[in-house]
Amino acid sequence: MRQESYRITAAALIASLPAALAWAQDAVPVAVVSPRPAQVTDQLRLTGTLTAERSARLSPRVDGLVARIRVDAGDRVKAGAALIELDSAVASLALERAKAGTAEARARADEANRLAVEARRLVAEKHLPQTELARREADAKLAAAALVASEAFEREQAELVRRHIVPAPFPGVVARRLTDVGEWVARGTPVIDLVATDRVRLDVQAPQERFAAIREDAVVEVFADSLPGESLPGRVVARVPVSDPSARTFLVRIIVDGAAGRLLPGTSATTVIGLPGSQKALVIPRDALLPYPDGSHSVFVLREAAGVTTAVERPVKLGRGGAQVEVLEGIESNDRVIVRGNERLRNGQTVRVTGGG
Repeated sequence: MRQESYRITAAALIASLPAALAWAQDAVPVAVVSPRPAQVTDQLRLTGTLTAERSARLSPRVDGLVARIRVDAGDRVKAGAALIELDSAVASLALERAKAGTAEARARADEANRLAVEARRLVAEKHLPQTELARREADAKLAAAALVASEAFEREQAELVRRHIVPAPFPGVVARRLTDVGEWVARGTPVIDLVATDRVRLDVQAPQERFAAIREDAVVEVFADSLPGESLPGRVVARVPVSDPSARTFLVRIIVDGAAGRLLPGTSATTVIGLPGSQKALVIPRDALLPYPDGSHSVFVLREAAGVTTAVERPVKLGRGGAQVEVLEGIESNDRVIVRGNERLRNGQTVRVTGGG
């Protein structure tokens, strides 16, 4: 009886071999992965205008006639470079007169000091009265004070001469030249617009319902329209808690790092600010995604039933993505997602796993 049972089992196995072989031949080889959990960080995308972190409209510090212009629009300058020179002939003559006055005051002070020293010696030898010594010492003090005043006046005149030059307060690019040689300019009259392009900032308006969630340590990416396809890191440096009453928005200021002078103030840019969130997601390789013309995506997952493994297509909702993509809806953590061989699959088609986990 047992031998008869063995013969029946063997016969059944032999009979099933052609079907198994046929299934193995028809099954599409695929590689799979198991989704791994990830914490989703919500994102806020805002558009704003790039501005220079430092810009200045320069004006002369004294009245005068423009004698020389050393720069023009578009020129890059270093800090302290002379941009515009005013006619300083009169101021230079006043400086020479001040120097002469200082030299005269120094000579008077030296002579008064010599007479005071001599008087102290003569008084000690009983050849000069004490009152004469007191007078000479007073003269020496007056001469020393006059020398200090003369030296201060000389420094003042030297400063006036220096103020006939308009220097660059920081390195940057000349945006506009607002005067020309021969023009008379007064203190406060703009003559040069200077913009620093080494560091730029992005001002955006955040909606009131998202403003409180923006942190200064948030992960920030900046996409400038002038640099298509390139992402630059940014930092939130200011959150202004005063809203625009007409728009119900709040100013957020972002410093753009790594620009190295390539970003132009006045151009537009978009920032993506990471916000804290508690939403859970699963991460899979981008190769697992099947795109559709309408922008949606799907993936194939394995299904095993009656010893047969098939591929089942599922639509998915995506989050952020690079080489690894966040899947917010459509798969479970225990699913096995097909990453290779999925481009020629049909829903319900038999597959055999040749790689992955």
